[in-house]
Amino acid sequence: MKKVEAIIKPFKLDDVREALAEIGITGMTVTEVKGFGRQKGHTELYRGAEYNVDFLPKVSIDIVVADDQVERCVETITKTAQSGKIGDGKIFVTNVERVVRIRTGEENEDAI
Repeated sequence: MKKVEAIIKPFKLDDVREALAEIGITGMTVTEVKGFGRQKGHTELYRGAEYNVDFLPKVSIDIVVADDQVERCVETITKTAQSGKIGDGKIFVTNVERVVRIRTGEENEDAI
């Protein structure tokens, strides 16, 4: 099993969620986050004064999938969230050793 964590632009969330549902991935955790990468934030004008916005709003999507679903999941997120502009985000894939469904006690793939 793998955990796929995608950091994307907030306005892409609904499109990504729908695209993942189409390939059979329905369970996910979504968190509103702030951060920056190479873009290093930006400057905004507010009431005539300039302000540096260092941390930009993003959305983090966490999904745990079986090993055979990882590539399709990553490809779907990449294709759907990509705008071609800086700040589109990143995808991290890590190993998951064990999953337990609290309600039933099911483990690993049965618990996903």
